[in-house]
Amino acid sequence: MSVITWLLSKWTVLVAILFFGFIIMVHEAGHFSFAKLFGVKVNEFSLGMGPKLLSRKKGETTYSWRLLPIGGYVSMEGEDEASSDERAFNKKPCWQKIIIVAAGAIVNIIIGLIIICAILAVNHEDLSGTTFINYFLPEQSATQQAENVEKQEPLTEFDGLKTGDKIKKIDGKNVFYYEDIYYLSSRDFDEDGKFTATVERGGKKVTVENISTDVINRMIIVGVKTTPLTIIKDTFKESVCICRMVYLSLFDMITGKYSVKDISGPIGVVDVVSQTAEASSEAHDYTGLFKILALITINIGIMNLLPLPALDGGRLFFLFIELIRRKPLNPKYEAMVHGIGLALLLALMAVISFKDIWVLVTGG
Repeated sequence: MSVITWLLSKWTVLVAILFFGFIIMVHEAGHFSFAKLFGVKVNEFSLGMGPKLLSRKKGETTYSWRLLPIGGYVSMEGEDEASSDERAFNKKPCWQKIIIVAAGAIVNIIIGLIIICAILAVNHEDLSGTTFINYFLPEQSATQQAENVEKQEPLTEFDGLKTGDKIKKIDGKNVFYYEDIYYLSSRDFDEDGKFTATVERGGKKVTVENISTDVINRMIIVGVKTTPLTIIKDTFKESVCICRMVYLSLFDMITGKYSVKDISGPIGVVDVVSQTAEASSEAHDYTGLFKILALITINIGIMNLLPLPALDGGRLFFLFIELIRRKPLNPKYEAMVHGIGLALLLALMAVISFKDIWVLVTGG
């Protein structure tokens, strides 16, 4: 199946592309809004990279839509070179430049918070999850469970864990939210598929070793009644959980746990969102879709804050040096660093995109 046929065969792909474009747009809108607020001259606001498809100039700014939907940018006067224009980026106080550069990533994270809060508010009849174990499902086949739902006897103990246990740590990492349990237990198990948990039991801390990952499918967590306060608390807890998931995954990638074949670029992400959208449509439940969208936008926000050349975090790194030194570094050298970083980033994106296309075309 060709890529074009694949695109045309899935209406959900369009939904995924539109949302990905929305994430990019709000990110760049964050930079753009604060640049305008502080009186910086913006030369171009672009969605996408590469050759222009459409462009229109309004006032001093050209708004463009480019061919490759892998990012976007806001081009400000005096951003990458010295400019004598009084409204240039390089003429502004350092604290204003820091806010402008950080605004895009912060807006992404805020959008993620809003999506999570909306999910929790819509599902207000559900119980708010804790880290206390209520009971364990018995080991029965799906048919048996369907026929004997009311007759099932729940288990009070499984692999050393007991009802009433409050899970505090998994493999030495703190558990703050019930979703931490599912992620950490799947991430940090050893070669035989076991993990270690520290629980609070009867007022004491107890370490339970050699727990099978099967416990995750059998464990039922205690829920408390949802209120506006629990929605707000759970919004921040789940967001922190996602943030930690992002940087732990990045650490795993750096340390070699994941290879390039395990990483997805925009094309791979669009495919995942498309599949999730299709599954959500069939189930008439879009919670999973919006959760993955929240994960993506928060992920993009955090990744952009990393102190790497060509990313917002790399620019912030130089701005903090400027704040400490009380004078900017030579813009020529800073532009050189970001140029090299951008070239390397685009090369990596090309490799990952080729891999994603190959997977789509070959199915593996």
